[in-house]
Amino acid sequence: MGREFVEIFDGWVESYDASVSGQDPEYRDVFEKYEEILSAVTKKSFGTVVEFGTGTGNLTAKLMEAGYKVTGIEPNEAMRKVTGERFPKISVIDGDLLAFDAPENIDTFVSTYVFHHLTDVEKVNAIKKYANLLSKGGKVVFADTVFTTEEAKQAQIEKERARGFNNVADDLEREYYTTIPVLTEAFENAGFDVRFDRMNDFVWLMDATKK
Repeated sequence: MGREFVEIFDGWVESYDASVSGQDPEYRDVFEKYEEILSAVTKKSFGTVVEFGTGTGNLTAKLMEAGYKVTGIEPNEAMRKVTGERFPKISVIDGDLLAFDAPENIDTFVSTYVFHHLTDVEKVNAIKKYANLLSKGGKVVFADTVFTTEEAKQAQIEKERARGFNNVADDLEREYYTTIPVLTEAFENAGFDVRFDRMNDFVWLMDATKK
């Protein structure tokens, strides 16, 4: 359920905001247009929002500013503490993309840079779960690294190795980055209309609406 990657963030909690702001050259392309990505997810959302992987609370801040009622789901204790201290008035609880205590009447599920922690089979099961918890018109708005094809993924890995960006390449090989066709099938089979918009060389915005 993605929990095998939770401890990675123990060592990243102090430097995460520096990474997403482009201060880490190796991850600069991954987080290009980071603020635009957060804003795009926020604009596509509405109502009562469940946010997966709150991290240090950057997306949470935009959701709160937009006036949404937010529940944060964060499996890493250190990250959960940061978001909880930053936003003491909201609930930030232990959970993950598949195992979480859901509030009633959810309108939107959101996340950024999180969905790749699930295998493709787990992604399918998660999307089915979201469909069961949403009413007609409810949304799943995720932004994450996704590839058009497996060949495109392998080409990106080779590119990163050639640039000496072995940490990025290792991430792409270790975690469960998938393709647009796989996600399209998963969302459509669960009863969603879905579209994908490219945000940078890595990240796509997934905007799924329950039919």
